[in-house]
Amino acid sequence: MKQALSLLFLLLCGAFAGQAADKPNIVLFFVDDLGWNSLNYRNPDLFETPNINQLARDGLDFQQCYVASPTCSPSRSTLVTGKHPARLKMVRHVNHSPKNTKLIYDKQGRNSHHLLTTDPAQFPSKQWVDLEHVTYAEALKEHGYYNLFLGKWHIGSKEFHPIKQGFDRQIGTTDRGSPSSYYPDYFNDEDVFEEETDKYLTDKLTDELVGFIEGWDKDQPFMASLWYYNVHTPNQGREDLLPLFKDRQGLQEGKRVDYAAQVMAVDESVGRVRAALKAKGIDQNTVILFTSDQGSLYEWAPYRGGKRIDQLFEGGARVPFIVSWPGVTTGGTQNTSVIQTTDVFPTLVEIAGGNPGDYKDLDGVSLLSTIQENSMLDRGEPVFGYRAYEDLYISVRDGDWKLLGYRSGKLDLYNVEKDRTEQSNMVEKRPNRVKRMLKKLKAFEVEMGVEQYSGFQ
Repeated sequence: MKQALSLLFLLLCGAFAGQAADKPNIVLFFVDDLGWNSLNYRNPDLFETPNINQLARDGLDFQQCYVASPTCSPSRSTLVTGKHPARLKMVRHVNHSPKNTKLIYDKQGRNSHHLLTTDPAQFPSKQWVDLEHVTYAEALKEHGYYNLFLGKWHIGSKEFHPIKQGFDRQIGTTDRGSPSSYYPDYFNDEDVFEEETDKYLTDKLTDELVGFIEGWDKDQPFMASLWYYNVHTPNQGREDLLPLFKDRQGLQEGKRVDYAAQVMAVDESVGRVRAALKAKGIDQNTVILFTSDQGSLYEWAPYRGGKRIDQLFEGGARVPFIVSWPGVTTGGTQNTSVIQTTDVFPTLVEIAGGNPGDYKDLDGVSLLSTIQENSMLDRGEPVFGYRAYEDLYISVRDGDWKLLGYRSGKLDLYNVEKDRTEQSNMVEKRPNRVKRMLKKLKAFEVEMGVEQYSGFQ
């Protein structure tokens, strides 16, 4: 009897080991402030991104991906939890500065929220992602994954850092939203990479991920999350790349030359990581996802808006989203489904063999079948954008239409497929559509528990 049980145990262990071996590794590239049109294959006169171009040629390129909030910390909180920032009550970037803000403290004396003096709603914004929320690292760990985090976090100080949120290891993570410089000393007040004397920060983080891949020897799948500090300010391009862009028309305003060089540094990083996966012999069993937290600091045609102006317009809210999965995605395909970064969490769970329905209050849907079949996703409901800085605070994307709502009660309506530049406000010409979409807007606010801050009582 014991021998039979032992044999059964060994067979079961072998079966489970086989299942674990079949699960793909996952690499997530999450770029800071990379606009939808800041890539060479969409804007060939200004940018150089051969490796990201190749990633798009090798995978599935989603054309209509939106962030849940075109704002640093809220966008990150959504990516890692699958919950909308309105639900999380993180509606602005983490901000501990007393300038133009009122800092709010909890019973433990921690700066838990802040108010912004210019916010018409006076919405107290959370300063961290509470540990009670399940992160994708915690979800994947349940399915046998090792989780590595590299780079920018900015959704909570050390008490709420990645290693407290299910990641097995973190590298290059600080409490900062941006570096002091992309060359050493990267962070004036943080003891991160203090031994480094000359490397560009993006290259340093890439070195760490490449080294991790080269040394990987565990009998389990891994997920590596590389959340770049680039291409956030300070706009400081890698010095050897700057000459490639200094004479290009369209890059002379502001520090766009530096921005283009920053984008190219990220592109080189993507290429190096993919080369390391191939050299290790695991590229054919690795899913790669590539996206951004919000639009660019600069406005790029054809879209209106960006990080600092008209943020909920297409230029601020629409971001790149590429998935490459050898043997699953068909290279060079494009998909026009309307998706959102709320969808990343449930998609990762399903890729790992889990059930997204096991997790409460997810605001996204799994894209797995859409990725596998390159089919059109029927969400059955709009996607919503939300933030709390100024009058414009909410967006509703429903079909080809987008409704923008202001705290003052103003509404804009655009057909974003026919009017990509969002110049023809149709709010007066389509009153019935406005009425239907406004009803959905109000229902969303109630579901998220933010109706008290609504501009539409």
